[in-house]
Amino acid sequence: MAKQFVADIKDRDPVNAVFLVKDKIMAMAKNGKPYMNLRLMDKSGELDAKIWDNVDSLDKLFERDDFVQVRGKASVYLNKLQVVVAEISRIGEEQVDLADFLPESPRDNAEMRQELTGVVASIANPHLRALMDAFLADEPFMALYCKAPAAKGMHHVYLGGLLEHSLALVRLVKTIVPLYGGINEDLLVVGALLHDVGKIHEMSYERAFDYTDEGKLLGHITIGVELVEEKIRLVPGFPRELSMLLKHMLLSHHGQYEYGSPKRPKTVEATILNYLDDMDSKINGIRSHMARESASTSRWTAHHRLYDRYFFKCNGMEEEQEMECVRDETCEPPHREQPATTPAAKRERQSFGNQPFKTLENLDLF
Repeated sequence: MAKQFVADIKDRDPVNAVFLVKDKIMAMAKNGKPYMNLRLMDKSGELDAKIWDNVDSLDKLFERDDFVQVRGKASVYLNKLQVVVAEISRIGEEQVDLADFLPESPRDNAEMRQELTGVVASIANPHLRALMDAFLADEPFMALYCKAPAAKGMHHVYLGGLLEHSLALVRLVKTIVPLYGGINEDLLVVGALLHDVGKIHEMSYERAFDYTDEGKLLGHITIGVELVEEKIRLVPGFPRELSMLLKHMLLSHHGQYEYGSPKRPKTVEATILNYLDDMDSKINGIRSHMARESASTSRWTAHHRLYDRYFFKCNGMEEEQEMECVRDETCEPPHREQPATTPAAKRERQSFGNQPFKTLENLDLF
């Protein structure tokens, strides 16, 4: 029987399929009865699930990162699709095709790797070119760099996401540089390719995406600077100042201290990288948030906790797109957003930050 994927499940559909358990949380209802919140996933997307009955006995049958056979029914609640689970049981890894359960970049990986090779070949600075050639020649590194996601939950959350995001920044760099004079394009291109390189070791991505011990203790910025320094030592005569400028871009690409950046951008190239990284991350994150709500007919998304707002799905091009923005009873946001009442809350709403370090939902990083 063909697998039932998350993306194919609609409101009121019966569900009988195998999923990977991304999250498992026990909770207590107002009446004092325990229930379970699950986050199920496969390569096509993620799905919330609820277990209301026999929670204590079912809790012992499976854990986070297990594969489970789920039988239940889908329904839309607060504009979000979820499954009410009737039966659930653990499935051994040998019974599943792992390729069905981890999301992948919509771009072909071989095509992206070919694009990366072309970008490196276009670098004119001999030292920066030699540095990138050293990375490309390191096959164990390249296997991880081409496979890693760009984040756990914010943007490009799929295999190949790191490479896709890095190449997108290179294309943005090549668009921006001609608009200004005196920009070191080679430095900016290499900074774009390497700014998140530490994520190959910061994250685990064999099952549900999570942080490694190294990621929790050091973070991808520190890991990335170490990786770059290791390769720079392999390039004879690499200029000390060029090394400093490149490593500054990695150290400052989050922009602000409160976003986990050890340094703020203090060169034009580092400033450009910070803003382009921020923009590409946000656009991908917002589009992914919208895509997760294909079952909803509302013109508004559900509330995005990290961005602290709703997003309007329509942009005036609906006749040219597959998505139809049909005006119905769900055309208004679920409630009016309240103005910030404290200076801290006001700063939170104004920042629209795309880094996870200051949000409660990401405290598991530490």
